Amino acid sequence: MQERQDVPLGTLRPQTRCLRCGDALEWSEEHSVPLGCSCCATADEALEKVARGLASKMRRERSHWAAGRVGDIDFTGASKKRGKFMRVRSDTDPVLIYRMLTEEWGLAPPHLVVALVGGDELTQMKPWLRDTLRKGLVKAAQSTGAWILTNGLRFGITKHLGQAVRDHSLASTSSKVRVVAIGIAPWNMIHNREALLTAKVDEPAAYKPQDLPHGSVYSLDSHHSHFVLVEEDPSRPGATSEMRVKLLKHISLQRTGYGGAGSFEIPVLCLLVHGEPRILKRMHKGIGNSTPWLILAGSGGVADILVTLVNRGCWDTDSVRELLLDTFPSAHHSTDISNWVKLIQRILDHGHLLTVHDPEQESSELDTVILKALVKACKSQSQEAQDFLDELKLAVAWNRVDIAKSDIFNGDVDWKARDLEEVMMDALINDKPDFVRLFVDNGVNLGDFLTYGRLQELYWSVSEKSLLHNLLLKKYEEKQLLLGAARAPGPPGHHPAEQGKPRFTLFEVAKVLKDFLHDSCKGFYQKTPTEKPAKGRLFHTQKNLPELEERCEHPWRDLFLWAVLQNRQQMANYFWAMGPEAVAAALAGCKILKEMARLESEAESARSMKEAKYEQFALDVFGECYSNSEDRAYALLVRRTRCWSKSTVLNLATEADAKSFFAHDGVQALLTKIWWGAMTTDTAISKLVVSFFCPALIWTNLIKFSDEELDNRSSQEQFGELDSLDTEKALLLTDDDDPLDSLPGDAAAQSCASVWWRFLLRRWRRFWSAAVTVFLGNVIMYFAFLCLFTYVLLLDFRPPPPAGPGAPEIILYFWVFTLVLEELRQSFFTDEEINILKKFKLYVEDNWNKCDMVAILLFVVGVSCRMVSHTYEAGRTVLAIDFMVFTLRLIHIFAIHKQLGPKIIIVERMMKDVFFFLFFLSVWLIAYGVATQALLHPNDPRIDWVFRRALYRPYLHIFGQIPLEEIDAARMPEINCTDDREEIISGLRPPCPNVYANWLVILLLVIFLLVTNVLLLNLLIAMFSYTFQVVQGNTDIFWKFQRYNLIVEYHSRPALAPPFIIISHLSQILLSLVKQPESKQEHLERELPAGLDQRLITWETVQKENYLAKLERQHWESSEERLKSTSSKVQSLLRIVGGFKDQEKRMASMEAQVRYCGEVLSWMAECFSQSTLKCGREAPTAPRESNAGIDSSID
Repeated sequence: MQERQDVPLGTLRPQTRCLRCGDALEWSEEHSVPLGCSCCATADEALEKVARGLASKMRRERSHWAAGRVGDIDFTGASKKRGKFMRVRSDTDPVLIYRMLTEEWGLAPPHLVVALVGGDELTQMKPWLRDTLRKGLVKAAQSTGAWILTNGLRFGITKHLGQAVRDHSLASTSSKVRVVAIGIAPWNMIHNREALLTAKVDEPAAYKPQDLPHGSVYSLDSHHSHFVLVEEDPSRPGATSEMRVKLLKHISLQRTGYGGAGSFEIPVLCLLVHGEPRILKRMHKGIGNSTPWLILAGSGGVADILVTLVNRGCWDTDSVRELLLDTFPSAHHSTDISNWVKLIQRILDHGHLLTVHDPEQESSELDTVILKALVKACKSQSQEAQDFLDELKLAVAWNRVDIAKSDIFNGDVDWKARDLEEVMMDALINDKPDFVRLFVDNGVNLGDFLTYGRLQELYWSVSEKSLLHNLLLKKYEEKQLLLGAARAPGPPGHHPAEQGKPRFTLFEVAKVLKDFLHDSCKGFYQKTPTEKPAKGRLFHTQKNLPELEERCEHPWRDLFLWAVLQNRQQMANYFWAMGPEAVAAALAGCKILKEMARLESEAESARSMKEAKYEQFALDVFGECYSNSEDRAYALLVRRTRCWSKSTVLNLATEADAKSFFAHDGVQALLTKIWWGAMTTDTAISKLVVSFFCPALIWTNLIKFSDEELDNRSSQEQFGELDSLDTEKALLLTDDDDPLDSLPGDAAAQSCASVWWRFLLRRWRRFWSAAVTVFLGNVIMYFAFLCLFTYVLLLDFRPPPPAGPGAPEIILYFWVFTLVLEELRQSFFTDEEINILKKFKLYVEDNWNKCDMVAILLFVVGVSCRMVSHTYEAGRTVLAIDFMVFTLRLIHIFAIHKQLGPKIIIVERMMKDVFFFLFFLSVWLIAYGVATQALLHPNDPRIDWVFRRALYRPYLHIFGQIPLEEIDAARMPEINCTDDREEIISGLRPPCPNVYANWLVILLLVIFLLVTNVLLLNLLIAMFSYTFQVVQGNTDIFWKFQRYNLIVEYHSRPALAPPFIIISHLSQILLSLVKQPESKQEHLERELPAGLDQRLITWETVQKENYLAKLERQHWESSEERLKSTSSKVQSLLRIVGGFKDQEKRMASMEAQVRYCGEVLSWMAECFSQSTLKCGREAPTAPRESNAGIDSSID
């Protein structure tokens, strides 16, 4: 053959005979094509028939046509399975066979190849050997994605292996997880092989497997999926074994991957079970190719001979020969025994390639033993890290971190960070958190490892079936739609698509994070702006992506987000534990998973997202911090974070809707401090109310201020060196700079009057700026507003202009106008740097803001109608309804109360139950009302009376108002009624009731009252009771969350309440024109100095580590872990006892050698005694044992 790569697979070499019919092929010397045979009259017919069914896969090159056979095989009988087979010659290039297996037959490249050697003579198997095959080899092949190579024939150990494969396929529930068993058998050993040739080329061959006695031919095993049938040259016996060795060598040179960026050479291992002496030649050739061998101890044959010699550690020719003769008595007459001895010695010279496994003595899984054997073979050859990479990649692919720790990272190899970068990417992509932890512990520095390019590759590896891929694809399509036909140029390496598959960039990632975290991820994955972007233009575009070679600024945060977005919780937990700002990161993860659970369509994934414990992590870590230092914990809540776009922990908790976090005592204590401002938290409400109406009492000792002992006049330069806890505490608790403190001159030079004025103004400012004072003022003025509204509606609602409105009504209009101004300030004039539509959307999301909008809208409609004569009464009606809405607004104000707040939450939940109850009630009410109306008044033309009798009257029945004189014919009075429609419509006389079937009306009334008053009302009570029991336990949490929102709302409000709030609005407008207006958010957002901020981050990290240590200690003290520890100790004890058996064997061997030496010495002494040689001195006498020694020995 000239060009092997162009030869059709399976038809591998020009032959002189057709393997289908057996006739000779006549070849054209001129054109080098077959002229035909008995089954194919011409070359064209031969090509058409043989290539039929394979035309889509194989090339039709006549010059390279051979008479091979490739096809399917249907196993008939009980198995009814289908396999594939190819018939090849023994000198076929293994490249073509491997290509046929992987490319044409679609087998995935293996991550391990186990060749089963020996065991052909085992008709009866020991139970432990059967379990090793069934639970060990087949399980290892399934878990590692391995191929098992056997002879594929239905006899010996191969038959038992096939049964194990069958049992696994029956037990497996996944079609993707299957064991690939490939049989390589000699063609002349196959029973009924004619069935493979007589079938048509485009149809599967029918083959019936049979259990045949030990002989020269055997049936193919139906539990194998693929067969390579080798036609051996009669002059070269054993050619099938040689071809198997070549195929294993070729496979070992191929590379495979496990879903990651890297790849490794396919490991090949031979498993020796029993074995006849003829196996030694094949074993020697395999060892010559550096193929590791795993020997099963106790399986008999050559395997036990090698195990014995390996355990001895030393041997000679005679001992090897003796073992051979003892194991194989028939070898006494063999002329090859000397060659066998030499082969065994040569095999034992490569002890690093031999691994002994005794399933009866060892408890290790077979996949563990296989990986250790591969590592052992590598370790003996080199100690360089690069030589262990393939074994390390294999350990990553098999997820055997225990073997990697014990055999690879045991200190013998000097690993560099650059050596582990490729396997680190594989571990990240394939979700192997244990390996990621191992690599970080052994030198991988994430700060140097993670670049924006690698981070982008990690997002490329996202599964196409995941929710994250769909979200990224949506953002990618939106970007393509905006760009249109012209693609926006990006930095080098930012390829948006490759071969039609979208290659996501960090631009799409930032957009997805923006949807989840909003302002908490502002500026993620973009360059630092050097100039302010133009108004109305988004700065974060693809042009502003960072360079791919640039290192990530926050690697732990970026990997944490990457893991959370894929719902890889173990990986995300590790990155969270290793990263900074643990509380903020946990809340961010909680927010992302809550949003993804809402979008996830798969119930199992959504459930796992909801069960993530990041909110609990944040709560526990903050609890650890609060128990260590309350002041630092307060600063932790309000400091602007580094990793989360200057957002505070409170902002992230609000985004994540972390109600349990707000219910923590530390958060509530901070909210209480913010609520009272500079006043002490134990100030009585009565003192506050008195000071509100008599402001002069502010400057007395009636109200105490908690921070008067702190000297706020010091500038922050005094805290340049934070070398004491007192200094740190002072800076943490310092209020924002008082403008009064910046007056020139020091305290000593100031006059008494200046100090007095400073005291007066400071007290005034701190009293009126406190959130509790703002709240009190708003409550008092809101009650005044409702009183004014009541007075106008009841006593001073004058006619339309020019007679009205009066002065109180005009004041009411102005008051509502100031309320409108405040609502506009809350909705549009906020500190967030977002567009107006986004601000309005956030404003409308609050239910109480919706209530305010409805109240204001009704007021505008009512006033508009009230000013017109013909809609005057309608305006009064609308304003009356509007008064109800304004009054209901008081519920939100009372939510701050400790007793009323939780009850309000319970009432809100019960309102939902009422709506469900009304559905059932309305169905039954309409059914009863329509039926009784049809029976009593079938011809009443008055629509209003129809609705009154069909809906309103049955509703009154529920509350006991039952007019029997209108329902019961026996109690109906004599009235002047009529059936005339005109008289009824004109109202002259009422319609006459229909008394026919009046008994049915009474019966329906009884049933209606029974169902509504007994069944439905009790159902409503039961629903209320259940809701109360369920909600009661969590009302405190919900109330504390509402309390936070209320405190934040009134903390940000101006000090004056409507209608005087307009003064505050005007002052803010004037200040904004002169300078940047002051913000009251300083209590909720603090920008700490760099030194103090770093100390706070370090302190938080220490508390997080203490918390994780507690979790670890609790984990190890659990009953499950104690049981595992006890089991491990028992296993260690069993291994020690097993070692004693080895010592006993060695002692027995030494005793035999000593006995032999004694016999030799005795023989020599006897020879010397019978010779004429004499010594100049007498022979030494044997030492005598003492009586004590004899006695002790006797005892």
